[in-house]
Amino acid sequence: MRAFLGLGSNLGDRRSYLKKAVRMLKERSGITMIQESGVYESEPWGELGQNKFLNQVIEIETSSRPEELLSQCQKIEAALGRERSVHWGPRTIDIDLLLLENVRIDSAHLKIPHPYLEQRNFVLIPLKEIAPNLVLPSGKVPSDYQEDEKIWRYRG
Repeated sequence: MRAFLGLGSNLGDRRSYLKKAVRMLKERSGITMIQESGVYESEPWGELGQNKFLNQVIEIETSSRPEELLSQCQKIEAALGRERSVHWGPRTIDIDLLLLENVRIDSAHLKIPHPYLEQRNFVLIPLKEIAPNLVLPSGKVPSDYQEDEKIWRYRG
């Protein structure tokens, strides 16, 4: 199955955490990396009083069931020091399942497509880079969304 994952970090060496997460995903059985966007820097979303985030979107091919893929992502987050103490709070790494082919899940612990996907420009802009014509849940495509002055290509 084709899947899109959103990665974000705003603690410590943010770029290093993104690179490590991508490397660890590539090493997982049942996951093949297709492509990855550039890295973007953005203001925090939700809980505002924190550091800026680095964000990236990757496209993978996976043979894992959705729950299994979520578990793999959460294991990588834990291995990279992710603590879940504040909702939308600071984190070393966050890996969100954005879209998983034609899968729709609405359970207490997993929602696919991601419920805030089309409200988060820090996801839409990198998604626009790697899959501009991907049909989103609303029927729009990432190329329908405008650039955002609060999100810029990271040059660090």
